This record gives sequence, C-alpha cells and structure tokens, in this order.
Amino acid sequence: MATEDKAKGDQKKILILCVDRDGDLVAKTEIKTPLIGRKENLNAAVALALKDPEESDANAMFEAVRLYDRLVSESKPEEIFEIATISGSELGGVGADRKIVAELGDVLKAFPANEIILVTDGYSDEAVLPLIESRVPVSSVRRVIVKHSESIEETAALFTRYIKMLVENPRYSRIALGLPGILFVVLGILAIFNLVHYYLMFFVIFLGAYMFVKGFGVDKLARRLYTWMKEYSPPPLPVQISTFSVLAGFLCMGIGVYLGLDALADSNLDFSNWLGVLPQAVGFFILNSKDLMVIGVCLALTGRAIRWYFERDARLLRNAALIVLVAWTRQILEAVSGILINPKVGYEALIFSIVIGILIGIASLLVIIVIHVSTRGFFKKTAGAQKEFEEG
Repeated sequence: MATEDKAKGDQKKILILCVDRDGDLVAKTEIKTPLIGRKENLNAAVALALKDPEESDANAMFEAVRLYDRLVSESKPEEIFEIATISGSELGGVGADRKIVAELGDVLKAFPANEIILVTDGYSDEAVLPLIESRVPVSSVRRVIVKHSESIEETAALFTRYIKMLVENPRYSRIALGLPGILFVVLGILAIFNLVHYYLMFFVIFLGAYMFVKGFGVDKLARRLYTWMKEYSPPPLPVQISTFSVLAGFLCMGIGVYLGLDALADSNLDFSNWLGVLPQAVGFFILNSKDLMVIGVCLALTGRAIRWYFERDARLLRNAALIVLVAWTRQILEAVSGILINPKVGYEALIFSIVIGILIGIASLLVIIVIHVSTRGFFKKTAGAQKEFEEG
C-alpha cells in the first residue's frame, strides 16, 4: 500500500492548455468553456473551423490535440496528460482575464496539474502567461502561426487577380479603363489640332461632371426614369379624365389669380394707406379672378364626377350638387366684390344671391334623394359608400 501511494505521489500531471483570450470559440460556435478532454476539444475545433476557416484559434486547438496525441504516445509511466481549452471574453481587458482565471480554476479542480504546456495563436502570450504562471508552472509554450504562401507569389497572384477583375468586370472596367480612355482620346484629338492648352479645362469639367453625377445619384435617377417610361402603363380612362380635369382646374385657378393681381396693379390704388384701400383691393381681386376660379373648381369636381359615374359610386350625386353650388358662388362673389369696391351700391344683391344659393342647395338635396332612390340599382352597394352618402 505504501509503495502504491508513493507511486501515485510521484506521478506528474501535465495539462496541455489552449487559451482563447478573445472568446471567439464561444461567440462563433456557442460552445461553452472550459473544455476538458480530447474529444470535446477536437469537436470544438472542427466546429470553429467550419464557422470561420481563417480563425487562428481553431488552428491552435488542432495543434493542442496533435501535441496531446504525440505526448501520450511518448509518455512515461509516471506521466498523465490531459488537454483543456479555456476562453476569455470578446470585450477583452480585465473581464477577459478574470474569466480565464475562473475557468483555469475549474480545470485545475478537475485535473490538478503539476505543470502546463501552453498552446496559443501567438497574439496573447504576454497577457495570458502571467495569469497561468501565478497558479501552475508553465513548462513550455507552443505558438501556432498559420503558414501562408510566399510573399512574392502571394502578392503577384493577388495583383493578377485584381488586374483581371478590372479588365473583365464591367462594373469596375468602366471606371478603371473607360474614364481614363476617354481622357486619353480627348488628349489625342486636341493634340492633333494643337489645342492641348484646353485639355486642363476639359479635364476639370469632365471630372466635376462625373463627381456631380455620382454624388447626387443622377445616373441612378436617370436609370429609374428610363425603366419607369419603358414599363409605364396608363391608368384607366376615368382616372385619366379625372386627373386631366384636376390639372385643368388648377391651371384655370392659377390664371384667375394672375388676372386678379394684374387688375389690382392697374387699379391705381394708393397703397401707402394700405389699410384704407384694402377692401377695394380685395374687391378688385375677387371681381377679376372669380370667373376662372369658379370654373377651375367646377372642372376639378366634374372630373371626379365622371370618374365616379364610371365606377358607379354614389358619391357622384353629392358631387353634382356641389358643382351646382360652386357655380352659383360666382354670383355671391360678384355681389361681395361690388360692395367692397363701392359700399354705396347696397347689399340687396348679396342677400338675394345667398338666399337663392340656399334654395338651390335644398333643391339639389331633394333631387339627389329622388335620383338615389330611383336609381338605387345603378350604384354599387358598398357599405362605405352608402354610409358616406347618408352622412353627406
């Protein structure tokens, strides 16, 4: 028994430790650390390499597994080997170091090593070594540096690839070859006619135009406009009539405003006392703009009425009544302008116009009700239109 205890006491427990200080293993594969055992480490290294073949930590883990297999095959009876991987945090700094220390403590509880063989990717030795050596002696450090092609061959291959891409890819050849080609052609043409002194001016204008087009996306806008024109499909005829009527109505109202302002300019009013002449100015403006303003509004409403007729929308009836009332508004505006220009003309015409307008509105309402009842089958029976008509 004493001999067996002595043999156990003479055994050396050697831990092959791989350290991932930036936490790429956990972040990219979601595998929790610490990892203890050859199988767990090999599976994690394969998973990390599949996620990111360029990850240096995967190469370090493979090297740790390879070193573990070699040392186990060459081990002496008194040596026991184990492999483990611990990780820090992708945030780095104190948090990553504290996580490494905590996971190292968990590994040492499961496998109380006498010495550690550290395997790293060569970038974190200075930060990791003091943390480990303060707890367990580090007998060796294995740095894994990924081999690349020879620098000259790699540079030549990369340069050839970019040249081929610039020549064969239309996306890049337009800029890399097309623009310099235009500049060289223009330079040659100017040289033939002894006008090379204009080349700098042309170069500045050409470069400025290109920067303007690219900066404001004019080329993309032109491309979208061309696509829209090529794929444009005109709307239905009622919609076209309605749109045209609205545009014509706005045009008439704009001209009406212009005529009102023109008449105001020719009125010879003294605008130094603007407060005193304001009623007359408004009267002249209304008097000269009212006809086209009313016609413009009626045109816009008529276009919508035509569209609703083809669509069999019950709002057509309300719209027709509104057209009649707007048309009668012309009489009210004329009476208002007469009073504003000359208050002595009296307000009888204004009162008469308003009363007639009210009567026209009542009559229009009655006519709409009669027509709607008698032509109920003509209009589409939609709950929304019916409710809107009733509210109107």
